[in-house]
Order: sequence, then C-alpha cells, then structure tokens
Amino acid sequence: MENIHMLIDGQWVGNKDDQWINVINPASNEKTTQIVRGNLQHADLAVQAAKQALKSKEWRAFKPFERGQFLHETARYIRDNAEELAALESLDTGKPSAQATSDVEAAARYFEFYGGMADKVFGDTIPVEADLLNVTVIEPIGVTLHIVPWNYPIQITSRSVAAALATGNVVIVKSSEDTPLSTNFLAKWFHEKLPKGVFQHVTGYGAEIGAALTSHTGINQITFTGSVPTGISVMKSAADNVVPVTLELGGKSPNIVFEDADLERAIPAIVNSIVQNAGQTCSAGSRLLVAESIADEVLESLMKKFCQLKVGPPVHQADVGPIINGKQYERILGILADIGKDAKLLTGGQAVKVDGFENGFYISPAIIEAADHDSAFVQEEIFGPVLSVIRFKGIEQAIELANATDYGLVAGIWTKDIDKAHYTAARIESGQVFINSYGAAGGVQMPFGGYKKSGIGREKSHLAVQNYIQIKNIAIQIRL
Repeated sequence: MENIHMLIDGQWVGNKDDQWINVINPASNEKTTQIVRGNLQHADLAVQAAKQALKSKEWRAFKPFERGQFLHETARYIRDNAEELAALESLDTGKPSAQATSDVEAAARYFEFYGGMADKVFGDTIPVEADLLNVTVIEPIGVTLHIVPWNYPIQITSRSVAAALATGNVVIVKSSEDTPLSTNFLAKWFHEKLPKGVFQHVTGYGAEIGAALTSHTGINQITFTGSVPTGISVMKSAADNVVPVTLELGGKSPNIVFEDADLERAIPAIVNSIVQNAGQTCSAGSRLLVAESIADEVLESLMKKFCQLKVGPPVHQADVGPIINGKQYERILGILADIGKDAKLLTGGQAVKVDGFENGFYISPAIIEAADHDSAFVQEEIFGPVLSVIRFKGIEQAIELANATDYGLVAGIWTKDIDKAHYTAARIESGQVFINSYGAAGGVQMPFGGYKKSGIGREKSHLAVQNYIQIKNIAIQIRL
C-alpha cells in the first residue's frame, strides 16, 4: 500500500525531512503503510488554509440546502464503496469484518442525518418592542478541529465532520497514527468535491502536530475523543485561547442485573457490550453489577458464552479481534496479571496465539469477580475485553455502586419491573441509560456524551450542531 500523504490546502503533502510513521496491522503486527509525521509547520499551514477557505466566496456560496445535498451525496458514496471501506477499517483496527461493515453504515447514516438538518438550523424573531425588530442569526463557529481516536475511526470522523459541514464550518481532521486509512479514503472524496481548505486531513503524533493544533490561535472549536489525561491537556490548551471543546473521554459503564431480569435477553447483550471491538469501546459495558441471589447463575452463563467466543483476525471471521497495538496489549496483560487477592479471574485473560498470526495482539475475553468495588481494575478504564463483576444487595446499593466511579457515559438496567427501572434510571449519573437493552445500535439520532470525567457536551442527534454554531443577535430600531 502506498504511503499516505496529508491533505492541506487542496494539496497532498509529504514530509520534506522524510519523516514517516509506520502504520501497523494489529492482527499480524506487520507494517501496512506509512503516514507523514506532521509537525508545527504542517499545523500552521492547515489552519491558515482553513481560515482562507472559511472566508472564500466559493464556500460561502454553498447554500444550506446545497450543503445538505452534498452530505447526502457523501452518504451514497460511502455506501457505494462500503466493501472497500470496511476492508480498510478491518485492516487498520483488526476488528471483525461484520463490525467494520456496521461502522461504515453508521458513517453513511451520519452524513444522511446531518444532511437533512443543514437547512433546518435557523434563528428566531424575538418580540421586544413594537418598533424594534430583534432577530437571531445562526453562523458557523469557524475552523473546527476534529481529533479522532483509533477505535472507531470512520464512525467518529463522520459523526463530527458531518455536523460541522452541515452548519457551514471548515474542518481539520487529525486521525490517529494507528488508524488513518478510512479517513484518508474520505479525504480523497472531499478533495475532489469541496473547495480547497474546507476539509483537511493531517497525520502524526498527538504530542506533536496534535498539540500544535489544539494550541493554535486560529482554531475556533475542538472536538476530541480519547483518554481523560489527553482530554485534560486538550482542554488546557483550548482554555489559553478561550476555545470551546466537545470532549468524549470514555467510561466504566455498568450493566445492572436485578433478580427479575430476563436473562435470555440480558446475557447476550452483556457479552456483546464488552467484547465488541475487543472491549476497545468508550461505552463498553465493562462493569457488571448483579443481584446476589442470581449471581452464580449469571456468571455460569457468562463464562459459558465467553468460552465459546472465537478470538482471531478478521479473515477468520472471529468474534473478538486484536488489541490495537503492542503498548496497549502489554498494558492489559499487566493489569490482568496483577488483579490482587481481592479478586478472582473466572475465565480468559490470557495471551492468545493464532495460527498464521502469531505476532498479533490477541487476548481471550476475561471475567474478573471483585470483592472490592474500589479495586483499580474496577475503577479504571482498561479498554480491553475485560468484564469486572460485583454483587449487590438491593436497589439502593446497586445505584450507589453504579455511580461510584469517575465516569458516567452509559448504563444498562435489566428488570421486568418498570417502577424499579424508572426509579433506577432517574438516579444513575450517566449520559445514556438503556432499560432491557444496551447500546441500541448506537443510533445516530440519540445524544451521546457523559457526566463527570466522561466528557463535556453531546455528539450525535440534533443537539450536536450546537457544538458548531454561534448565535448573533441583531436588533433593528424602526422609526415609525
């Protein structure tokens, strides 16, 4: 595969210093391609080009409904190339092809959804006085920066870029150095269809070009998905320039299983919520809170399901793919090797060697039962196929445990009692709460974001456009 160049100011840019970063296939630990190691100069070039594009007559000439038509056209382009895009996503992330295919469809849906909203974001007329015409005007916020993680590159790129373009902004996407392939594929489309500088794709390390962009005075808004420490750094950089941020920083999301739960529905959903994308999902159901009276039955069923899961590369049609890179792989194995005396590893948690892919980063899905909810592996986001289990007695303890983390992104409640379900949901500190389901296929119409350290703001749904607009009040005095 040819090296990937950055798209800056309508040009494909390499690195004159010949500095490149290897992109590794996590399924085999082999090099896929190389990307440009972006630097301070690349960041400044991209921002200056974006500022010019924002002011350009060519981009300003796009009427809202025309932006919407283009986003719908982009959705069709994604679907027309779905097979190739899914293959790139699997190659980049190692995730099973079925999951990659689902991600591609979700990407198309984002462009459709925000394409439909492009001409429906408008201001108001506000009655003040009889001789005063008072109106609000909606304007794009300007140059938007989108820092995309490695776990769902095409989905997360699409969900924020579509909302930003729909409202007339210009965008700079900084993809993860681990997973640039699908964003590069989209960049070629935008390069062909949009005025130069409206969409730009830069690559490199977060501590280098990423930091240069988040601290740049020409950036008007930042959307970041990633870890809490990096999110804090992004927020500090943005604060220096009084730039608004949208942060999605992960979770330690609970599934709460009450004694009257329908286990035939709950068990498969709980399994999927932690093994999807090898547990490398911010909304993964990584904590299981289970009523003590049914805990043994639930754990027996879960262990049986976990043992049936196939771990391997996309070409093996596996249920669980690899960890994204060697650093993460070693980190997770280290956590599993050091769970301490207050916990019991019930199943999994071992390095897996797959025939023909012996150097890939595979870990068998693990279930750990903890005696102490304050244990590090219960509190911290592991970002791997590791389920932490805690037993509870009564509804109040279940709620207390569910809220006893620094995160609050997603929660699942399993019960046939609607009163219990509503009472619990109302008291859970979480951006999304699902009752007798989990994740709901990640619907693009559903606002997504967290409480506490899970982040700031909401993505998806009609609410996401609020991240990318500013409101101007115009008052016209009328002489009668």
